[in-house]
Amino acid sequence: MKLKKELKLIDVFCIATGAMISSGLFILPGLAHAKAGPAVVLSYFLAGLLALIGVLNIAELATAMPKAGGDYFFITRGLGPAIGIVAGMLSWFSLSLKSAFALVGIAAFVRILFEFNMQVIAIFFCLVFLAVNLFGVKSASRMQIGLVIGLLAIIFIYIAWSVPYMRVQRFGPFMPEGIFSIFSTAGFVFVSYGGLLKISSVAEEVKDPGRNIPLGLILSLAVTTIIYGVAVFTTVGLLEPSELDNSLTPLSDGANVSMGFTGVILLSIAAILAFVSTANAGIMSASRYPFALSRDRLYPQLFSRVHKKYKTPYISILATGLFIIIFLFLELDLLVKVASTILILTYILSILSVIILRKSRIQNYRPGFRAPLFPWLQILGIVGFIFILTEMGRNAIIISSALVAAGILIYIFYGRRKAKGKDHALLYILDGITPKRLSLTSGELEKELKMIIYERDNIVKDDFHRAILESTVLDIDEDIDILSLYQEASGILSEELDMDEEYFYAKFEKREKESSPVIARNIIIPNIIIDRKGYFKILIARCSKGIKFRGEGSEIFAAFLLVSSRDRRNLMLRTHTCISQIIAETGFMEMWMRAKDKKGLKDIILLGERKRD
Repeated sequence: MKLKKELKLIDVFCIATGAMISSGLFILPGLAHAKAGPAVVLSYFLAGLLALIGVLNIAELATAMPKAGGDYFFITRGLGPAIGIVAGMLSWFSLSLKSAFALVGIAAFVRILFEFNMQVIAIFFCLVFLAVNLFGVKSASRMQIGLVIGLLAIIFIYIAWSVPYMRVQRFGPFMPEGIFSIFSTAGFVFVSYGGLLKISSVAEEVKDPGRNIPLGLILSLAVTTIIYGVAVFTTVGLLEPSELDNSLTPLSDGANVSMGFTGVILLSIAAILAFVSTANAGIMSASRYPFALSRDRLYPQLFSRVHKKYKTPYISILATGLFIIIFLFLELDLLVKVASTILILTYILSILSVIILRKSRIQNYRPGFRAPLFPWLQILGIVGFIFILTEMGRNAIIISSALVAAGILIYIFYGRRKAKGKDHALLYILDGITPKRLSLTSGELEKELKMIIYERDNIVKDDFHRAILESTVLDIDEDIDILSLYQEASGILSEELDMDEEYFYAKFEKREKESSPVIARNIIIPNIIIDRKGYFKILIARCSKGIKFRGEGSEIFAAFLLVSSRDRRNLMLRTHTCISQIIAETGFMEMWMRAKDKKGLKDIILLGERKRD
């Protein structure tokens, strides 16, 4: 069952922003200051810049495949189900752990006001967020909008109020640990930007994903990076280095200097809002991973059930909640580092998926947004993320490696049989270097991507769409002139309508003498009117060696022959307009010449950019 599309640009922005602004702002600045000194501000900006590379690639994948499961779905289609199932399970594990950590943060601040057991408080809030998510993604996103607006307002008040209390001398020496500490600390604080991945997991529920996903992610990253930089800069200016170093409540300590006890309370409320928004967004996104794995038959079908009324994957949400509650009873410090390491690995796998999908030249891979500067941006991102991984610590890397190995074992003993025969982009690349008789692909990925585009773009099967589906395709790989093409088309029409072949040939020849059918350098659209009521037909021809036209060179590679009765002339004119719009699309001729077969040629037309009724 399909999930309901209810998320707008504001929802995307708030889910991503709420998922980021939590421990990265309210806990990490003091620890990071101890590593880099006042230059920690540059570390946050550097980490944000590196996160931008990941975001641009995630946005491309999410607009091409806006499906529940996010990076799992992309990676499976790009690198195969073996790596995909590992990525999906680890992302579920990572996001659930981050949500558990946020719940512990809530409990820690609430405990200041009320003397309750921290685990009881954390479990209570977990159950609240589960209920919110069960009632629909729109309910969860509305809550997220309110939380984020309140959070940003308090941080703005803190920054504006604190400026007069800042002291310049607290910024010197600026780099006490040397310039290299800026880069190593950027790796340490990179976890602050991990929430950006959460949008990809709810992409299926986003309206107009081609616009709202990239715009929402980029806006969220820009705003969050600025907030991190300015808030940390303000806090450095408020506190003596000895006070700030290793503080677990840096903003609250800073607010105590500029605003007194009232500021401490206000920033404690902001911290609670931040952790609440992170936990809420974490449950919302983490629960989509088992749902997506189940839809691909790599997990039990139970997890793909969608509530009839609320249209939410309720079994997956409940399972995620149980998973989070279990981890509330465990030591989380090292596991949070492991979760961060897994998020970085996911960024790397996502970037590799973009590279593989582009290089595979899969025809129906049509993202609404393309990451710029390909492939140099992707190479830079991979190198940067690998560098950050080396800064995560040996224990985190060892545990993460063990989890990857466990995921591979689960695939081998459970998922491999279910995933047998599944297409992925890597196979298309291998297919291109193997003999045609040993084809490794079945065309299922092309078909799946086509159906995703139908759903993403709300493609309506109008008269033109149906005419293309019913059209006859000629794929000619030998030299041919225009008259021979007309002769072949006339033979097809003669057999279909039981009429004289010469009748059609004469119509085509006469039409060409009256006006040129050429509408672009490489394309012709000849059309004729016949004496037959209620008839319309499109004959599509690809001529890989070109059509000799009026004695000139062979530069015509595409022909669309339109045959219509007088009463369907409006449809013929509409078809001519639609084809003109589609062939104007950037890269049309390259796709046309690259299409594998007749079905691929039809798909280029069916999925082309045009004005739809």
